[in-house]
Amino acid sequence: MFRLAAALSLCLVLQAAQAPITHEDVWLMPRVGAPAVSPDGKWAVVSVQEPSYEDTKQVSDLWIVLANGAAPPRRLTSTKGPENGLAWSPDSSRIAFVARREGDEAAQIYVLPLAGGEAVRVTSLSTGASDPQWRPDGQALLFQSNVYTGAGDDEANRKIIEERKKRKYNVRVYDSFPIRRWDRWIAETRPHLFVQSPEAGAKARDRLSGTKLASEPGFAGSGGGLSGEENLQAVWAPDGQSIVFVASINRNVEAYDFSSTHLYRMPASGGEPEPLTSGRDSFSQPAFRPDGKALYAVHSRRGDKRLYSLRRLAMLAWPPPAKPVILTSGFDRSVDSFACTPDSSTIYLAAEEHGHDKLFRMPAAGGEAKLAFPLSLGGYAGLVIPEKAPTPVLIANWSSMINPPEVVRIDPVAGNHRALTEFTAARSAKIDWQPPRHFWFTSKGGKKIHNMIVLPPAFDESRRYPLLVFMHGGPHNMWKDQFFIRWNYHFLASPGYAVLMTNYSGSTGFGEEFADAINRDALRGPANEINEAADEAIRRFPFIDAKRQAAGGASYGGYLANWMEGNTTRYRTIFNHAGLTNNVSMWGTTDGGYYWEKRFGLPPWEDGALWQDQNPFRYAKNFRTPMFVSHGENDFRVPLGQALEIYKLLQRLRVPCRLLVFPEENHWILKGENNRYLFQELFAWLKKYLEA
Repeated sequence: MFRLAAALSLCLVLQAAQAPITHEDVWLMPRVGAPAVSPDGKWAVVSVQEPSYEDTKQVSDLWIVLANGAAPPRRLTSTKGPENGLAWSPDSSRIAFVARREGDEAAQIYVLPLAGGEAVRVTSLSTGASDPQWRPDGQALLFQSNVYTGAGDDEANRKIIEERKKRKYNVRVYDSFPIRRWDRWIAETRPHLFVQSPEAGAKARDRLSGTKLASEPGFAGSGGGLSGEENLQAVWAPDGQSIVFVASINRNVEAYDFSSTHLYRMPASGGEPEPLTSGRDSFSQPAFRPDGKALYAVHSRRGDKRLYSLRRLAMLAWPPPAKPVILTSGFDRSVDSFACTPDSSTIYLAAEEHGHDKLFRMPAAGGEAKLAFPLSLGGYAGLVIPEKAPTPVLIANWSSMINPPEVVRIDPVAGNHRALTEFTAARSAKIDWQPPRHFWFTSKGGKKIHNMIVLPPAFDESRRYPLLVFMHGGPHNMWKDQFFIRWNYHFLASPGYAVLMTNYSGSTGFGEEFADAINRDALRGPANEINEAADEAIRRFPFIDAKRQAAGGASYGGYLANWMEGNTTRYRTIFNHAGLTNNVSMWGTTDGGYYWEKRFGLPPWEDGALWQDQNPFRYAKNFRTPMFVSHGENDFRVPLGQALEIYKLLQRLRVPCRLLVFPEENHWILKGENNRYLFQELFAWLKKYLEA
């Protein structure tokens, strides 16, 4: 609960006239991060970014709030740079975090006492530090730093850094694959684990230096995900005498096979790590049960029968050796995150289902995973259950399409939550928006397909609105009821469009078979379902004008947009951001590649039917629909050449088209002014064809 003055101010805002959402509403909305909850369950700390269109004017600081909601949040830090990697000390008295402050050549770990005082920098490695974890007794910190191969200590790393600065040439040299990920080239450094006491000036000791594991040619951390950073996901064992972490030793096979990540244990004092898991399957996100008798991890299959597999929860009895047991083998949903109650009896799982991120619970030793309570609006993320709280305290982020993320306390018995923060409330209250309308239909292929319709501002059921069919990326992703920044759904609807969002075959949250069905039918089947969804929406909703339809998407949605270009003329215009145009040239230039061979059944040089049959490039003779194309020049997942190919084809065939290339952007348009310009141009393009 906020103070009375703040509450009265909010009431006045709620009574004010609402207006259509603007780009400023989306981009300048405060961005509330995942909560870090004190072990005793009394406090939650969260990073809050106050965005700006100018990078130098952005503010990001830590805020603290009582977990019982008895007082409003208060600011903990006030610095130019952001803080991340929050970790509470076991006695709930200190917070460790990562920041790059004035005078730091690289990000370092700082420790802030909750009782008051300034944060103290405790690490000073030339290669920086990240992901701090307190030892159970609070007397040491475990963290990660990416060091140069062969450098035995920080002095050696510092020397290499200085040599790189002085050399007169600039080159990247590789002898294996992969060589780049998302928007960055694979670096010369590799992740190592360090341990030191949590005081300024203490010496950090590299626990992986000199080990056989770290010298493996394919050694890497987990990830290379959206951030591009590898992470060893290290945690302390309950007794503080050993460390468990995640690593790959075969990342160098990715040109011709799938790599795997496994759990390893090593003495906290150093020594050769020993594997806790093995085989083609992968394990990640290790976490100990509060009673210390079990280690949990997320398990993903790496077989050849399915390209897509659910993320399942595995358990290993502790102490090892013990084989992992898959606890959620009968749960047909993918585990995004999990947390255990303090008495070690119950696990709560966060998982996607039918357009929402829902909570499920199950016995900690295994058993049926059941929905914790029904959820019809929004979804949860970043779930935390402090292990030393006297009773279970569930803290998470909650958001919906019309509720940007805030920190909430969940009451699973009552089946609801209450807000602990309201950073976005005032701005959100001014916007004219409403929750999406959900509907299902059965496709001609016999599948039940979930959809959402997002309505425009000042919506009038008696009016007629153009239909904008928006196709999600992934493809193993799901349209869901969430506040999204880069392609905000209500902002897309703001010019006066009804936006249709279909969870086609390949979407997550509808079971493993449904998600895997897209393989060997990458475009035709999903496109047919999307077009059928448009027909169904037109049939159900009289306010949709069937004569004015447009379609578009980003990433895999852009791939589908390019397919639509050559396979239907129902749309007046199509837009494509970061979409794949040519299966073969994509294979040759994307940061991966082997995945596509498995999808189409054989290498591209064998020219199999699937490589060509479901290839937008091969349908260029049918291109008729005006197209808007946009792309980031630093996109390595779907390289710029894919945009150049579709644009060249359209120009060759004299189809009206426009190309936007953003030199500083990657797979996403992340700079505020660039993003604003993208939508300014896209809306002008759509208006030309939908409102004529």
